[in-house]
Amino acid sequence: MTRPRPAYIAIAGIVVVLCLCWFFWHLGSKTSVPAPSSSAAAQGPVNATASPSADDLAPTQVYAHNILLRKGPNFRIYILWISGLMERTHPKENPSFDDPDSFVFQIQKGVIHANIGDISNYLNSASPANAPLKNISIQPDGDQIKLHGTVHKIVPLPIELVGTLSSVPDGRVKFHVTKLSVLKVPLKSLLRSFHIELSDLVHATNMPGVQIADNDIFFDTQKLLPPPHIRGQLTKVRVRPPDIEVIYGNAPDDETRLAQWHNFLRLTGGTLDFGKLTMHDADLTMIDASKDAWFDLDLVNYQAQLINGYTRMTAQAGLEIYMPDLDEMTTKKKAGQKVTIEWLKDRNRSVPSDVPVK
Repeated sequence: MTRPRPAYIAIAGIVVVLCLCWFFWHLGSKTSVPAPSSSAAAQGPVNATASPSADDLAPTQVYAHNILLRKGPNFRIYILWISGLMERTHPKENPSFDDPDSFVFQIQKGVIHANIGDISNYLNSASPANAPLKNISIQPDGDQIKLHGTVHKIVPLPIELVGTLSSVPDGRVKFHVTKLSVLKVPLKSLLRSFHIELSDLVHATNMPGVQIADNDIFFDTQKLLPPPHIRGQLTKVRVRPPDIEVIYGNAPDDETRLAQWHNFLRLTGGTLDFGKLTMHDADLTMIDASKDAWFDLDLVNYQAQLINGYTRMTAQAGLEIYMPDLDEMTTKKKAGQKVTIEWLKDRNRSVPSDVPVK
């Protein structure tokens, strides 16, 4: 048998070596970078599923001066000043101006007024049709208040309640009734005829947020009034005609000094949603563009005020929004039109009329 030639042996050896090198290189490339599992592929990028950070979930600091805050269409309060937190009501939902039930203002210190006439109007408009007490009116009487109304007990009867206001540690307001008269006659002379009790005048079942206990009527403003809701440790409730004043914490009440401040609402920290935007580590200040005594602000319908105002970004990536009062909206309306593709294609077109140009 003929033996292989040395040249063929050398060529065969080289081929074998190359094949072995290719095999081990291919094997290594498969094991060094494992293919993603189906569960990992389903999860997507790590950042997309990352849980919110502690900073995102932190409450937002709130500071405000001289705000006329509208709470629904039929009530408003006057915030002389407050300092506190904007807290989310649902752990997994950001506070949003588009959903006033998504947050509450937890006041640590502050002074808030409510007009007595506004309270009367709201109680009449918010009372259900079957409420026993109708035609409510409230007047100040020194450090007390008088409440007049009509109660239906066999026949409609005009009544008068006189009492004092005070705060309750759980955040409610207490109206302690010291006198109840019917037809201008002391109640005692009519009890046998009409059997009227304080519970006959206000049924708690007819108005959420109202509770009767002996000679006291308790008002839970968070349940009684529309959002945005306000709560906190009440220190004092007192009559200061034409208003009722509510004080939170050990807040000083220096009206002369407070009147020198600009009218504003400032929100810092935490996460906020408004419109299509989400602001992390919030830095947002809404400022009254007018020189009125109060900044008329409707957070539920903030967008109308925002587009009629002027917005600028600060060097710290915050937003300052100079907004007109709500009552100016009837005379001042910006177009607020969206920039179209057609406009972007033609550089000779003028910028929108509501954009300031230097």
